[in-house]
Amino acid sequence: MPTLPEPCLCLVTDRRLVPDGDLPSRIAQAVAGGVNLVQLREKDLAGGDLLVLASEIQDALSGSAPLIVNERVDVARSAGASGVQLGEAALPPAHARRVLGDGPIIGRSVHSVAGAIRAERDGADFLLVGTVFASASHPGEEPSGPDLIARVTSRCSIPVIGIGGINTGNAAEVVEAGASGVAVISAILAAPDPREAARLIKQTITQVYRPAVKEDLARRD
Repeated sequence: MPTLPEPCLCLVTDRRLVPDGDLPSRIAQAVAGGVNLVQLREKDLAGGDLLVLASEIQDALSGSAPLIVNERVDVARSAGASGVQLGEAALPPAHARRVLGDGPIIGRSVHSVAGAIRAERDGADFLLVGTVFASASHPGEEPSGPDLIARVTSRCSIPVIGIGGINTGNAAEVVEAGASGVAVISAILAAPDPREAARLIKQTITQVYRPAVKEDLARRD
């Protein structure tokens, strides 16, 4: 069964935050600082351009961290990515599995306990849960707070990653609520030093991550 690195520090891409345009290099710096999962999420790119970018990122990573592609199962397969991240209304995980096979990891984005339970039942390997805190990538969306993380982890046994407005100052709250890690965008990509920004967040979540607690929460019903 595909596994997620834990504690997971996932970097979600947004090339608009990279002034010099060298997204692959900035990602590589972040991975050197502690990022251990990269999600390519550039929704405005056509399939061909997304494939080119995925290939460039793969070259920059050189196997140092897994790359997953948002939504585009075809691009993930063509680029040799490690998996896909599916939105709550996207292709069901079981259908993505038919295309990708048993090896790649399949994540599902959810915003409620009911959605999380459904995603696990449908075959997702992990859940991306949010929006936890106010986020520029989801303006106007009411943040759920870490409480949603706690409620999801109490009902689901697969890993849960918190997303939305997460930075060095609040990442620990998400993991303490039961998450197996956090997903970050601007706090790393827009930082003057992506490597140092990643190092600080990774250090923060590693200090509070307790697998035994996560397992205890997953057994509750």
